[in-house]
Amino acid sequence: MGRHGTIAGRKAAQDSKRAAVFTKYARALTVAAKGGGDPEYNVSLKHAIDKAKSINMPNDNIARAIKKGTGELAGETYESGSFEGYGAGGVAVIVDVLTDNKNRTTAAVKHAFDKYGGNLGVPGCVSYMFDRKGIILIEKTGSIDEDALMEAALDAGMDDMIAYEDSFEIQTQTDVFNGVAEALRKAGYVLAEADIEYVPSMETTPVDESDVKNLRKMIDNLEDNDDVQKVYTNCSIDLTE
Repeated sequence: MGRHGTIAGRKAAQDSKRAAVFTKYARALTVAAKGGGDPEYNVSLKHAIDKAKSINMPNDNIARAIKKGTGELAGETYESGSFEGYGAGGVAVIVDVLTDNKNRTTAAVKHAFDKYGGNLGVPGCVSYMFDRKGIILIEKTGSIDEDALMEAALDAGMDDMIAYEDSFEIQTQTDVFNGVAEALRKAGYVLAEADIEYVPSMETTPVDESDVKNLRKMIDNLEDNDDVQKVYTNCSIDLTE
């Protein structure tokens, strides 16, 4: 999203869609495991496992998804991709997907845009408004000293750190993301999230109430789709509330 929202808010949303979230994370594990089933030698898999554990995915589910990726168990073949377009009020939207049927996914994404006042566009139509960055979220607790965290992250190669209500967001360039994440883990920090994401480089003007309502409905519709991994916008307000 334009902003990530509070950790509590994101956890509540995940809890309400637990089965769907498990399906999405299982797909991500399967795709990551194609690069090797040992997380010590496959950083993408390590991040995927950490994300799955953060939503309390059972270990059996994690192991099964990994074995599908390594070929030890039969499973579907997923293709990654993204869709770009404009939501209500002219807000730029990027939808990341993992799908075993691109035609089905394209139709579903187009339907969501059309239904809620948006327009699905061509590749590149809005991605120029975003930067690809490594994003690491660390939950604020009484044991975390902000200055010490910033120093550790700077030493590891971060670009910026933003303090939110209940978390610290550490931003990195994509090529140093893995190194920064590992350095923070070794320093004893627990990463609530760690991923490469689209970060808006320019924000829209504020949208009116009806546009916000349609944007939230569209995002909910998209996120209910098992094929959709993440939805990003450059909206000037937090659409997760």
